[in-house]
Amino acid sequence: MNQQRPTATGIEATFNASQILVSKTDPRGVIRYANSAFVQISGYSEAELIGKPHAILRHPDMPACVFKLLWDTLQAKKELFAYVVNLCKDGRHYWVLAHITPDLSPTSGEIVGYHSSRRAPVPAAVTQIRALYAQLRQEESRHSSRVAGMQASSAMLHAILEQRGQTYEEYVFALTTSSNSARLAA
Repeated sequence: MNQQRPTATGIEATFNASQILVSKTDPRGVIRYANSAFVQISGYSEAELIGKPHAILRHPDMPACVFKLLWDTLQAKKELFAYVVNLCKDGRHYWVLAHITPDLSPTSGEIVGYHSSRRAPVPAAVTQIRALYAQLRQEESRHSSRVAGMQASSAMLHAILEQRGQTYEEYVFALTTSSNSARLAA
């Protein structure tokens, strides 16, 4: 049964800053577990999420190169912190600061799934990451193929981060830290 993809409405959904959205997937990214906070914000029922690819939540504003970075990092059996915008069932969207880790078999060390815990990001960080992601998506759209667009935006992201002297995770932490400091000072 194919589900119709919702159309993004531009309306932001928010969740309580004390909540943690949790999901677990198999190695292909198919959802095996979703906690109640994750189910609630997504707008899908638990039954609609379990057994579906996590990409059911992919928002069109997410640059493909960020997902490539995410998958490359996870395939290397490393964790990643990333800002992600997800698409709700009703077309609204919500931003998260995601911590994604590979689940490794204790006997073989092979990846048996993924675990993601997401927190509500600070709005100032979202403002900055949204601008970066818009640049990356614009670069992706300039190319005739999805692969070429992803390669070009990956090169752009790498150049921006190199100029800053940071990795993507260092950039994420810098945004998070500076945004939290500004919020606490207010």
